[in-house]
Amino acid sequence: MRNMKFKFSDFLMSISTALDFIEIDVLSVETNHLKRVAYVSLRLAQYFNLTIQEQIDTVSFSILHDNGLTQTLLNNKVRYNDLKEFYQRESFKEHCIVGEHNVKSFPFLTKHKNIIKYHHETYDGKGFFRIKGDNIPLIAQFIAFSDYIDFVFKYKKVDDKKKEKLIKYIKEQKNKRFSGKIVDAFLEISGEDGFWYLLNDDNIERTLKLEIPLYEQKTDIDNILKIMNVFSKIIDSKSQFTEKHSDGLSKKICKMCESYNYDYNEKIKLIIAGKLHDIGKLAIPIEILDKPKKLDNEEILIMKKHSYYTNKCLSNIDGFEDIAKWASNHHEKLNGTGYPKGLKAHELDFNSRLVACLDIYQALTEERPYKKSFSHKEAIDILKNMALNNQIDIDITNDIDKVFESS
Repeated sequence: MRNMKFKFSDFLMSISTALDFIEIDVLSVETNHLKRVAYVSLRLAQYFNLTIQEQIDTVSFSILHDNGLTQTLLNNKVRYNDLKEFYQRESFKEHCIVGEHNVKSFPFLTKHKNIIKYHHETYDGKGFFRIKGDNIPLIAQFIAFSDYIDFVFKYKKVDDKKKEKLIKYIKEQKNKRFSGKIVDAFLEISGEDGFWYLLNDDNIERTLKLEIPLYEQKTDIDNILKIMNVFSKIIDSKSQFTEKHSDGLSKKICKMCESYNYDYNEKIKLIIAGKLHDIGKLAIPIEILDKPKKLDNEEILIMKKHSYYTNKCLSNIDGFEDIAKWASNHHEKLNGTGYPKGLKAHELDFNSRLVACLDIYQALTEERPYKKSFSHKEAIDILKNMALNNQIDIDITNDIDKVFESS
């Protein structure tokens, strides 16, 4: 049986906060930007009588609309201090193409295409791809509208003066930047009592959760793994120093699971834990992640929070209980000196210990701009020394030595 309990909308809600950190770091948007874009787009989808499945997909596309951003920056060797110049280049549209490619394996409920690709198109045809009018997919129009308005006018807190300015702009852009039908729909929706109040930071998560239609589906565990491959790329692309870290760790986890004769589902769950173990790093400022020199004490404390954020992102996903534990425990130590919880040996199960050992081994054998890659023997010597100090599991260390000795 290769099905796994997994609700895609819940997963997106849980990680949208982490993805929002990219938007904050890269685009300097307000907190909860993705949730607000998703909510306004969903309300538009409801107004236009889209099906339940299409409404759910509207939320999914909204949260994922900039999923190709960090990968595009990495592909173009653009670092964060060069972003203003990068936005003005034609190559910025690449994030739309990369993002569309990334979501091909996602288990959307409908067959809509080019939603991510065309999420920056304007109704008058002045977007990246010069797609015009109703040739732009309707859901892409919802996202383009919601994304732009929140980016410029900041839904996070809308007073009467800002609302008046926003409404004036939307009316001016009717059948220009935005479809006239979408403008009319938004004017009606936004006139409802409490609409603006529901969008502020204190309310938006609960607002979106209550509004997303209920829909259950069975998901094959292999499809879930395909989803995680995308997020692994997003995670690793945030820093130039860890471009393939999560992927490399996951491959080593797979090899160790096979040497232990793990059953298929447990192996895939552990691989997923490897792919998502550093998702909390999306919440860490890029100037710390990309600092080529030694971090100071304050920066170290900030960096250590990433495993806490990993737990926060994954622990509320129904069916991900084991994955969340194994992923967030990857910096714990048997003697209680690890983080984020300072767990001790009796509190760390075998799989948590396995991920922790392999994460260290993967990092040691990777080449980074500030260090050479260690050989297998050098890495194992370091691991064995850590095991002697009761930091990591000696038996697992010896197993890693045997499995990867000839690689």
